[in-house]
Amino acid sequence: MANALPDSVLLPYQKAWIEDDSELKIAEKSRRTGLTWGEAADAVLTASASKAAGGTNHFYVGSNKEMAIEFIDACAMWARAFDKAASTVQEEVLSDEDKDILTFNIHFASGFKIQALSSRPSNLRGRQGNVTIDEAAFHAELAEVLKAALALTMWGAKVRLISTHNGSENLFNELIQDSRAGKKRYSVHRLTLDDACEQGLYQRICQVRGKEWSLAAEKQWKANLLKDTATREDALEEYYCVPKSGGGAYISRALIEARMVEAPVVRFEGSPEFNAWPEHLRNAEMRDWCEAELLPLLKTLKPGSRHCFGEDFGRSGDLTSIAPMEITQQLKRRVPFLVELRNVPFKQQEQVLFFILDRLPNLQSGALDARGNGQYLAEQAVDEYGGDRIEAVMLSQSWYLETMPKFKAAFEDDSIEIPRDSDVLDDLRALQVIKGIPKLPDAKTGDDKKRHGDSAIALALAYYASFNQSALEYGYEAVRSGPDHSQHRPVRATAGFRNRGGLL
Repeated sequence: MANALPDSVLLPYQKAWIEDDSELKIAEKSRRTGLTWGEAADAVLTASASKAAGGTNHFYVGSNKEMAIEFIDACAMWARAFDKAASTVQEEVLSDEDKDILTFNIHFASGFKIQALSSRPSNLRGRQGNVTIDEAAFHAELAEVLKAALALTMWGAKVRLISTHNGSENLFNELIQDSRAGKKRYSVHRLTLDDACEQGLYQRICQVRGKEWSLAAEKQWKANLLKDTATREDALEEYYCVPKSGGGAYISRALIEARMVEAPVVRFEGSPEFNAWPEHLRNAEMRDWCEAELLPLLKTLKPGSRHCFGEDFGRSGDLTSIAPMEITQQLKRRVPFLVELRNVPFKQQEQVLFFILDRLPNLQSGALDARGNGQYLAEQAVDEYGGDRIEAVMLSQSWYLETMPKFKAAFEDDSIEIPRDSDVLDDLRALQVIKGIPKLPDAKTGDDKKRHGDSAIALALAYYASFNQSALEYGYEAVRSGPDHSQHRPVRATAGFRNRGGLL
């Protein structure tokens, strides 16, 4: 039915919402962006279609009578625009538990109808069709309404939840977070005021009101909306999908410490003297350090387990953090040790990283921070180990939004183990929800302000890499040592061989 949509009427985000045919979908949105208006178009297309073409009833559940009337009026408008044979809006009184319930209906020639109901959970009993729960976060009995709606999916119905936020502890927000973490199967859409304007919202408002659009006028319009809202927290919740009371650490101290085990964090800091040495001397010094500090740890890894890794890059300001990760037989993600490098030249960072990766048994996948100077090391790793195993990640808002809820869920579900270390704890507690997105703030972290949540990003990247399903099994030849303990790298194929490990 999507090809029946008029391109000139619906904005891109409205079309994207309608074209998402998921059985369960949920939208967190800014106020008055017209998503419900687009949903009315979808309801008309569905209810006016024959049963053979996928037609069915559509039930709308708003949080008040005015919303029900507004939705039905929008449906009537769309029915006229689509030239669908439909009745005029009809009022119907239903008796429910000795109380009369006023509903609003439109009947179609297909035999199906659109019906706007009150938010009483019992109103959905005995019905069959798709359900829209609008301003879901503001329903007094959302859990019960949702329970009744989900029962309809047994026979193929679809359920949609649309709402602005109403606090971080609200069931609506919990469903979104659980869906992003993979615990629920809702398809999640996020629409801030900026998103809507970038896709033409204010231009459409100007068109409807007969005003001339300009970028300056749009900026002023947005500024006025935010300024007129009572508090900054209210403005973020109303227009930027940031539920109130969501501040503070993204993952609690108690939860982090519960997943910490006795495992080392190995650190190396480049001194001015070390960094001034010729390359061959730095290489020899770093090789000795790797063999003394890292090799004993690498030899303890289980040859039969699959391994992956994450790396967050830093040069002079931030740290480089490398997080190897074992995927156990029970699918727990276990970090046997962490490596932190401060003020270390690029070539020696590459040397340390490759020393570790050459010796990780069954290296499945890895993810490296490829922003800024980190792009060098990420590209070298991709070239050395293959682009189907190694991903150079440009950390973005969408990456944080998709990855961090799953990462947090690993702590909640006891499916991750990390080294017990105060700096690692501080790094993870530095993660915050910023404008609705769990990420690191721009400011430095840690008591001495010499960190930037470095190990938190490395751990999140390792967890992200552990779900790389496209990685191929590789042939692997152990790194060989000559009489002087120098490393001789084997020529490495990019695919088609079996990884057999790689410890000395």
